[in-house]
Amino acid sequence: MKFGFISSFGTIDQHVALARECEKHGWDGWFTWDAINLGGEWAMPVYDPFSLLAAAATVTERITLGAMVFAVPRHRPWELAQRALTVDRLSGGRLVLPVGVGVTDDHGFTSVPGQPTELKDRAALLDETLEWLERSWTGEEFEASGDHITTGPFRFPEPPVNGRIPVWPVGVWDAERPPTKNLHRALRWDGIVPQLRGTADDLTTNDIAGLVEWLRAHHQEDAAGRPFDVVLQGKLSSDPDQAAEQARAMADAGVTWWIESWWDPARDSPESLLEKVRQGPPEI
Repeated sequence: MKFGFISSFGTIDQHVALARECEKHGWDGWFTWDAINLGGEWAMPVYDPFSLLAAAATVTERITLGAMVFAVPRHRPWELAQRALTVDRLSGGRLVLPVGVGVTDDHGFTSVPGQPTELKDRAALLDETLEWLERSWTGEEFEASGDHITTGPFRFPEPPVNGRIPVWPVGVWDAERPPTKNLHRALRWDGIVPQLRGTADDLTTNDIAGLVEWLRAHHQEDAAGRPFDVVLQGKLSSDPDQAAEQARAMADAGVTWWIESWWDPARDSPESLLEKVRQGPPEI
């Protein structure tokens, strides 16, 4: 299992410094996040994720880079393709794309007329944008004619470093009623960022084991033999032995990436994130 860390708070300089510290202290990935403008306790500067990732790429050599998660329906497909390709090339192929429909209170949706607000519309736009993105990686000229995206000829002559950029859609899990449409979206790509249906509670090892069993039963490995990642966010214990035990349990359940995720503006800070990063990931 690999370990990543979300840079949830800080100035631009602090975010970039944290990426450098993640690589120095043995983490496998550094992640920013994607929002435009949030209110309330989140009324703070929020930075363009691709700019931060580009900066992080220049101060690191090894770690995976991404955002938890990219709000794909808010991005124009051709701009998303160009930005992703830029960071992928700059980092030597270390970019991943965790993707979702976006949070409903992001003013990038709510304050802009014409932006999709219904979940089903944003989900459909997510699917069409991902399809557009994948076609941009072929190096061939293409056009698109969909329910939400229609474009004339486009051609991106330079492919991603590794031929494609891994895509990890958010997927909802419900053991009693598996949401098959949602889960099959993830299976079309390279991984899943799971969450429980209808709750903000953390997934247990039993939840993950059930999800992984379902995924294995329905996953058809492609000809290229690409790996399929199960990417879980959360907080491990501050005690190294307990953290290692928790991580082993998640790995045994089928998690391939654990992402340390600290999001409380009242308690978490750039300084506390730096302290946690310097402790390094658990040893399992």
